[in-house]
Amino acid sequence: MDSADLQVLRTAIDWLLAGHRVMLVTVAATWGSAPRPPGAWAAVRDDGVLIGSVSGGCIEDDLVQRVREGKLLQETDSHRDTVEILAYGITREEAARFGLPCGGTLHLVIETTPDVQTLQQLLERTQKGQLTARTLDLATGQATLADATANDTLIWNEQQLTTLHGPQLRLLIIGAGQIATYLASMAQALDYAVIVCDPREEYRAAWQVAGTQLIMEMPDDAVLALNADSRTAIVALTHDPKLDDMALLEALKSPAFYVGALGSRVTTAKRKERLRQYFDLSQEELDRLHGPVGLPIGSRTPAEIAVSILAEMIAVRHGMQHPIREHKTSTENHAQYNEQ
Repeated sequence: MDSADLQVLRTAIDWLLAGHRVMLVTVAATWGSAPRPPGAWAAVRDDGVLIGSVSGGCIEDDLVQRVREGKLLQETDSHRDTVEILAYGITREEAARFGLPCGGTLHLVIETTPDVQTLQQLLERTQKGQLTARTLDLATGQATLADATANDTLIWNEQQLTTLHGPQLRLLIIGAGQIATYLASMAQALDYAVIVCDPREEYRAAWQVAGTQLIMEMPDDAVLALNADSRTAIVALTHDPKLDDMALLEALKSPAFYVGALGSRVTTAKRKERLRQYFDLSQEELDRLHGPVGLPIGSRTPAEIAVSILAEMIAVRHGMQHPIREHKTSTENHAQYNEQ
């Protein structure tokens, strides 16, 4: 669940508790090009107010119009369906009408009577960092919650829709300094579960980023305990070889998709040589280290460096190659700050 869908969840709960009827919309499947991925959420209130997104905007407009015209969220005494399936972009004309590129199509699952208590439980679990599978019975409209793992995927068939909710990415930050404060806050906005490791009491005492897990283990122990997988990023920010090198020793052997460390090119070269000589890391493992950490965008402040780190993490996770990495400025502002 990304931050936009979490906002939909919170808002839908507020609307329901205030006495409104709410239509919860989930992208169940897409074919071809589609603006939003399967699992994305939107909610429409009974007066047509909308939160969230399932497309570029045209489909949302159609959903709002349907609600305002009484085609959805109808009040009747009969046993009406609580789940509806809508398909958009089936024809070329419809794809053009709703702004779906390249002939893309998508199917939406519409819940006209979502249970507020189940949604509240889902929000509580998500806030605790629990990855949760929400399974909707398409025949009854009832939703159930269960524990999920990072290997689970969205399921949609004629009987049920199962979506995953909660942080599916993890970030371990070594060092609780100023850069880490900004990095942790921004990473949470990108739906990372953030763990901050710092054995130094003076840094832990000043840590104030809500929603993060602060631990005092030695960095190498923290990396091992994390049991990193391909959805894990590890960033060392203490600028202390006794701490950073210990974390990197284990991180570079792990399946983590991103491993980065603070320091200039000179510092990074010395660090790699130490890891090669004293810890017998292979060249392939050393090549996984991103240093100087982050994209070289001329960042000077802790907040700017945090932005550059997250930008590089995003690029790496999506398999993007950026020439900017090979064209650093002569002043290397980013590296100069790192060396202070």
